[in-house]
Amino acid sequence: MADIESPSPAAAPAATATAAAAVTGAAAAATFAPSALAQTASTLGPKSTGMPGPGPFSGGLPDFKNLATDGVESYETFGCKVYKDSPPTPDWQRASVWFDRRIASHEIKMPDGKILDFWVFEDEAVGSKSRNVPSPLIRVQQGDLVHVRLKAAKGPHTIHHHGIEPTTFNDGVGHVSMEVGTEYIYQWEANTPGTWIYHCHVNTPLHFEMGLYGAVVVDPKPDPGTRRVRAFDGGPLYDVEQFWVFDDIDPRWHLLEHGAGLCGEDVGLNIFEPQYFMVTGGVSRRGTSVGKARITARANQKILVRMINAAYSQVRVRLEGLEYDVISVDGHALGKSAWNRYQRVAPGEELVLATANRYDILIDLASPVNQAAILKKKSFRTEFEFVDWITWKRQNLGDPVAEGLAFSSIDVV
Repeated sequence: MADIESPSPAAAPAATATAAAAVTGAAAAATFAPSALAQTASTLGPKSTGMPGPGPFSGGLPDFKNLATDGVESYETFGCKVYKDSPPTPDWQRASVWFDRRIASHEIKMPDGKILDFWVFEDEAVGSKSRNVPSPLIRVQQGDLVHVRLKAAKGPHTIHHHGIEPTTFNDGVGHVSMEVGTEYIYQWEANTPGTWIYHCHVNTPLHFEMGLYGAVVVDPKPDPGTRRVRAFDGGPLYDVEQFWVFDDIDPRWHLLEHGAGLCGEDVGLNIFEPQYFMVTGGVSRRGTSVGKARITARANQKILVRMINAAYSQVRVRLEGLEYDVISVDGHALGKSAWNRYQRVAPGEELVLATANRYDILIDLASPVNQAAILKKKSFRTEFEFVDWITWKRQNLGDPVAEGLAFSSIDVV
């Protein structure tokens, strides 16, 4: 055995701490390695879109000096030369549900025939069929310990689970931890039921526009006996669920490179002029309903719609003929106290979403107002208007193919 130099008295506490950490890391690796875990599968929530844990082992101690936590701080390392690494997950624990996300390219045809390149998070378990904008849904149950394995490509990337608030290493903000060079497993706990977002936090304005985002839903645990899942913990039951995810597209941005503008170059990221518009992955064409946004329900049912504004425009939502309640804002439930009760929106009234806003709304088709409307007609137009932040005018106004007004319908059967 090689000789080990005894530490000086001053260095002894640090050396002891380092040794203890190494022993702890080794013990964790032995305890949580796949052979030790025997791969006993966890029980998923009834609506979960993940794979049962524990998933791949990724625990251990990173070299913190290669990361923003202990590395040299400078303007460059916080700006365009952010630390890049593929470390183990330092606080790794056995997951109850896990997901694979791999960076991939995806082409989408616009209504004028132009084909644009997008970047997406592909679900590796599904393969290329999962490539879409938005990226595949991450859906878990309250209380789950979640792992999301990112496999980067075309340069470094991260996954930021927007609003979830995990530990620094798992928050996906490279400036304070690292950007992922090849692979990293993010870990977080699903504490608050609601509608959230995940997205890349490298060159964020560009990567978000390129399609590197998707929805996160944390469901409450199902009701005992019925196993039905509510909108949130103690919230209303629902019969039909739909996602309305809004996006606007400036084709010039889709010609830019991965790190465009990061190091001070003027590549025009301060100018955003959208020419195309999408709802839940459906490209809007003037005069044509967006089929992916359509809702079909029976006359006595409750509809839960999860709205996410992934556009850089304001989006104004109007429902013809039907009233509804806003029951959650940005992942946080309303109606749990007198001062933040549900907000009733009258038929035809506008609901305005800012960028990254999430509203969950409940449309009760059995309400007196909606029943009276259903007696007169069975199809109700839904409008989604994309509005410029500065001029407050409709985007791409007057364009014969792709004006900034998308629409669909709620059809009662």
